[in-house]
Amino acid sequence: MKRGKLNFSLSALAFILCFAGATSAQINSMRARQISDVKTRSVTNGQELKITGIVVKRNADSFTLREADGSETVVNLTDRTNVKTDRKGLLRPDKQSGVSYILRGLRLKVEGRGNSEGQLVATKIRFTEQDLMTAQALESRVDPVENMATDTKALAETNQQRISEAEQNAQKMSGQIDELTALASANREATKVAQAAADRAQADANFANQRINGLDDYDVVESFMVHFRTGSAELTDLAKEQIDVAAAKVKGENLKGWIVEVVGYADSTGKPARNRSLSERRAQAVINYLVTKYNLPLRRLVQPFGYGELNPVADNETGQGRSLNRRVEIKVLVNKSVAAQAGN
Repeated sequence: MKRGKLNFSLSALAFILCFAGATSAQINSMRARQISDVKTRSVTNGQELKITGIVVKRNADSFTLREADGSETVVNLTDRTNVKTDRKGLLRPDKQSGVSYILRGLRLKVEGRGNSEGQLVATKIRFTEQDLMTAQALESRVDPVENMATDTKALAETNQQRISEAEQNAQKMSGQIDELTALASANREATKVAQAAADRAQADANFANQRINGLDDYDVVESFMVHFRTGSAELTDLAKEQIDVAAAKVKGENLKGWIVEVVGYADSTGKPARNRSLSERRAQAVINYLVTKYNLPLRRLVQPFGYGELNPVADNETGQGRSLNRRVEIKVLVNKSVAAQAGN
């Protein structure tokens, strides 16, 4: 009986060593390759520069732009930064968009001048409607990918702890090494299963890095709902009161590293294309109110996006459900790294 328990313990130890070693080594190798490929550009103070690339990191007052050769440039936003959406067609002039439309994953062109910190202070930013729609679609799907990357990191840390514990146990069991070797040979199938799990973890991490490399991590401090009449993007007195509550939260908490996310929705009444446009106009109405009444900087407002009738919070088959779905969600977000520094 005792020998059976010992055999089981040794089998478990062999499985843990194989699984943890494969996972940790592959993830560390992936991170090393990722860091070596990144080149940081330092812009000379006063130098005029035009660059094109993809936004890989978005902060309240700046963003990081990665060019095709892999170099990254920190771009600062000011109240004088001119942001427009390029639209095709002679009768479709460029649309004034504002810095709140700059999303992670957006391809854009920047013109500006370098400052004393080696960063590019943007004077003009341009992007196409198609690139904006692509970035908005990516933003709506990025949370599950971020969760996969977080789970992979947690798995690697857990495996590292298991390695330490396994090494201590191996020292205690040094007199049984011969028997452990024989059992490891019998557990090759278990090792294959562990390797397959490690391969899946690496694939998940690779996918995450391709989509969200360098993206910031935010915590939701609080969420607010603003409701609208059927087919309308006009703010009622009740809607303004709901926005006032959200603005008071931002100003009253003295938060550091904060941004506000504004997303619009509609009920299922009408055609999907019209609902999409209506939901975006609702989100823009909330942003206009926050800016004009509370002088909230546009660079603190992100993702003025409309989902139309997608993601309902209630049943569209009832009048009460549709009234709940005609909404704009306001989320107050705080950067995790800034909040951690403030708490120390």
